[in-house]
Amino acid sequence: MEKIKETFNFYDQTYLKSYNLDKAIQYQLNLLDSLDVYTRKHSENVATIVCNLCKKLHLSKGFTEYCVICAYLHDIGKLFIPAEILQKPGSLTNEEYEIIKQHTTLGYQLCIKDTKLRPYYAGAYYHHEALDGTGYPQGLVKKDIPFEAQIIRVADEYDALVHKRQYKTHIGISEALKIIIENTKPSPNAPKNTGYTKAGKNNKRIVKKLIAVVIDDIEYEISSTINYVKYLDDELKRYKKISDYIEKMNNTKNNNDKIYYEQYLNLLLREDESIDNYSNLYNEFIDAYNLRKNMLSNLYKEIKIIKKLKV
Repeated sequence: MEKIKETFNFYDQTYLKSYNLDKAIQYQLNLLDSLDVYTRKHSENVATIVCNLCKKLHLSKGFTEYCVICAYLHDIGKLFIPAEILQKPGSLTNEEYEIIKQHTTLGYQLCIKDTKLRPYYAGAYYHHEALDGTGYPQGLVKKDIPFEAQIIRVADEYDALVHKRQYKTHIGISEALKIIIENTKPSPNAPKNTGYTKAGKNNKRIVKKLIAVVIDDIEYEISSTINYVKYLDDELKRYKKISDYIEKMNNTKNNNDKIYYEQYLNLLLREDESIDNYSNLYNEFIDAYNLRKNMLSNLYKEIKIIKKLKV
């Protein structure tokens, strides 16, 4: 029997595919791939989130394409960070964290030296700057931080939280959004006399659009899960018929009836299914059905929480 495999990705690639990245940029991304697969995947995720944020922000196609490429390149400076620090499984020391922070400046320097990458240096250089001046490498405030970098910062923070907590579905993801919302509030560490002590780290407008993007994602996941549950329900009905006819076949003493039931069962059974193994498959489908029904219930609860979040 050929089962339908249920797959779900947080990040819809539909819009991203419309952009043809320069070969020079693809080459740099391939370098990331050979050094650190996580960083490459993270860069792709952030680019896709940025693309969806730009769409929600109603930005032009040209500026959206520019932002997406900046997002792809935002962590390019990690090429120069020692692997033992970049891939360290535990917490970083203060010294190691200072080295990691250098990826912004290193990425900027790489982009500036390459004429094809130079237009997109803003993503690499500014994506860790915060509106209230608490970011790095320069401690800039809102008026000095390019809007594309403000978008990338929010997308970068979201993807980092999602993968740090190893979410397999949107269940529980409201907690990640709450952290990002909290970073729109004033920080006691904000530098004085800048005029931005009440700004928070993240741009509120962008965070609101992130919530809208996540809601779209959850609605898509709910729709996909509903379709999968319908498929499982149809399969369970078929297995119930198989079970009923096997019982009838085993209980009848009439040989003609037994042949009839066996022939009918052959119509119900699919490739790789048999009277001997159907019971195990039946139980697997029951477990999958119950799991997805529970997941749906939790997704409905999660989207209800997220729709009530205030920025």
